[in-house]
Amino acid sequence: MREKSFIQKTVHTLTNIFVLIALAWFIVHSFLTTVEISGHSMEPGLSSGEIALVDTLKYKFLKPSRLDVVIFQKNDSTENIKRVVGLPGETVVIQNGRIYINGTLLESDKISNISLAGIAEKPVQLMEDEYFLIGDNADSSEDSRFINVGNVHKSQITGKVWFILLPLDKINFVK
Repeated sequence: MREKSFIQKTVHTLTNIFVLIALAWFIVHSFLTTVEISGHSMEPGLSSGEIALVDTLKYKFLKPSRLDVVIFQKNDSTENIKRVVGLPGETVVIQNGRIYINGTLLESDKISNISLAGIAEKPVQLMEDEYFLIGDNADSSEDSRFINVGNVHKSQITGKVWFILLPLDKINFVK
């Protein structure tokens, strides 16, 4: 009787583990995807070669928020990762290396000083469903400051980058 009890407990435990793994796999493959970071435009927060989880479900129901790190498709269909700074209806301008939203300085320690304002040297008016995105390492970033990226429509934003998976010593939430 004692052996049967041990065997039942073992089978029950293994079944629970299997169900949890299957559920985790389903969630990850249904609502999340992974992306490998390439380039240096999001350093120091995200570095080339790191693997991050992307929530592909969130923006189907909610709008991106200021300072979210998002993945989006450029007009040439390549994917990029940048930080949201300007929201629909706002005016963005870059002066003296700093970002101003509707005339107010954007306070963020995430984005480096900007030496090239690009098209944001003059005020950029964002229309409905348009976002202004910039890389944290602005001097090494091709982002909304440049005509080949420009304002990004919500339909181009495919997800929120929210967790670094690899390398193991960098596992953390994206801030």
